[in-house]
Amino acid sequence: MPEAPTIDGGNTVWLLVSTALVLLMTPGLALFYGGLNRSKGVLNMMMMSFSAIGLISVLWWFYGFSVAFGSDVNGLWGDPGAYLGTKTFLAETDLWGATAENPSGIGIPLYVFMAFQMVFAVITVALISGAISDRAKFSGWLLFAFGWATLVYFPVAHWVWGGGIIGAKLHALDFAGGTAVHINAGAAALGVALVLGKRIGWPREGMKPHNIPLVALGAGLLWFGWFGFNAGSELTVDSVAGLAFLNTQLATAAAVLGWLLVERIKDGRPTMVGASSGAVAGLVAITPACGFIAPWAAVLLGLVAGAVCALAISLKYKLGYDDSLDVVGVHFVGGWIGSLWLGLFATNSVNSAIGDVVGASDGLFYGGGITQLGRQALAGLIVTVWSGGVAWLLAFAIQKTIGFRVSAEAEVDGIDVAEHAESAYDLSPTTGSSTSAFALAGIGGGKPNPEPTDEADPSAAPVSEKVAG
Repeated sequence: MPEAPTIDGGNTVWLLVSTALVLLMTPGLALFYGGLNRSKGVLNMMMMSFSAIGLISVLWWFYGFSVAFGSDVNGLWGDPGAYLGTKTFLAETDLWGATAENPSGIGIPLYVFMAFQMVFAVITVALISGAISDRAKFSGWLLFAFGWATLVYFPVAHWVWGGGIIGAKLHALDFAGGTAVHINAGAAALGVALVLGKRIGWPREGMKPHNIPLVALGAGLLWFGWFGFNAGSELTVDSVAGLAFLNTQLATAAAVLGWLLVERIKDGRPTMVGASSGAVAGLVAITPACGFIAPWAAVLLGLVAGAVCALAISLKYKLGYDDSLDVVGVHFVGGWIGSLWLGLFATNSVNSAIGDVVGASDGLFYGGGITQLGRQALAGLIVTVWSGGVAWLLAFAIQKTIGFRVSAEAEVDGIDVAEHAESAYDLSPTTGSSTSAFALAGIGGGKPNPEPTDEADPSAAPVSEKVAG
């Protein structure tokens, strides 16, 4: 007779910590993208990440989790009413994965698993924003995020992890989101960037990162949070979680070296932006593979991903699409590399769930032939076509209705002020006058400032404290 339902304290605590780590990744992404952006658009860039936390969290609770992880309906989505937000799941039997034979499941309360998957949905949507910086209306972004999450991310999560066509029927592998997150977001980024078009002046004008320390800080927070992203995806505290943790570190470290090597060969000097971007490329590539490959293969994957993504970011200049912060070059390309890597190096010897749970095969170099490589390629192709196509259609519809791109004047003057009535940096003199520092120090022969008077200037209009300069 089955034992009574029991919460596993270790598994639950680990998943709660992992959830917090993954949530931290979205503010980290805001810093990373914000630093890469121009100064006049940094707040708008960060707002797109923070608004994703607000919008997608509520959608996920209300119906997204049901669509992604509800009982499979037709291979394409889960039962929308299974975990609808109007219901409550606090009974002792409401444990994730619980069955009549195993009423404890993996010992994790349903709400803990819901929260963990919620933060995945949040950052997947936020990733797309980097492709359209400096030119997207905030209202258009929110409408796009709502539509894309509903039509693409929630169903794709079901396809990959919820018993849908990719995981349960095609038997493609994705440990923590190479297909569901990175290929998915990268394809959408390309679709929406094509609709919005190029930034004014691109590529003639230099649009360099305005704050490189911010880029490095954001990359560091992403790296830190990614251990929850990858190792947390095992859901339980076991040796596979340890493997995913180690592989995440090894692949990311190797990718930094791979990116810097390409920079050194191409440009003569390694850069901090390159090291930060290489780290993100490695994190992206190891995501689908971290729990399915041996550590030596993770190191090799990192080197390849760092080098290839460093070269891939130049594709936008050759093909003519303006992916502002290289979401396609890093996330789309990196996601594809990591997913295909499983077709080469996945092995049941490090994780028996490959065959026992997913029904997948060993990779080519472990005697499995090309079967798994074909599955991985088909899975990536399905998500690419669906995500990119829906993103293009959504962006096009928004542009033709409420408008998605800001006016040329707002883009040139600065989208932060135009969309949010605030700016990131107060560059006005601290005294409120234009007198130089030398004159204030009594150096030079400039005319002295007039004595202050108590009479207010009736022509002076109030200035918003949010707008600097």
